Amino acid sequence: MSATPTPAEELRGAGLRVTAARVALLETVRGGDHLGVEMIASRVRDRVGHISVQAVYEALNALTAAGLVRRIEPAGSPALYEGRVGDNHHHVVCRSCGTVADVDCAVGHAPCLDASDDHGFRIDEAEVVFWGLCPACSRS
Repeated sequence: MSATPTPAEELRGAGLRVTAARVALLETVRGGDHLGVEMIASRVRDRVGHISVQAVYEALNALTAAGLVRRIEPAGSPALYEGRVGDNHHHVVCRSCGTVADVDCAVGHAPCLDASDDHGFRIDEAEVVFWGLCPACSRS
């Protein structure tokens, strides 16, 4: 039986230096729901003290490159980060308030959708964003 690795073990396994800020950042992203950089920085500061927004960006870039977090960029929105990685899920975004929610694969297995013309590419991921109004905004 294998235990779930700690964030520090995951960072080491990805070849990243383990720091209190990186551990807090990874835990913050995984404990949040499609968080922006400012919110992540605020929550990390609550846990470890001062950290610059630039340091948060640099750490997020490293964590994203290592596959430990995922960056999404809905059109017209700043980058958001999530801890759900390793699958090819999609997102639904509210046009009014910007709420983002996960949507499991639309059809089948990754990449979930087949392109009508792949132009010779070997496709390994499909990124789909569904747009609409969330329940709260629909009632307004």
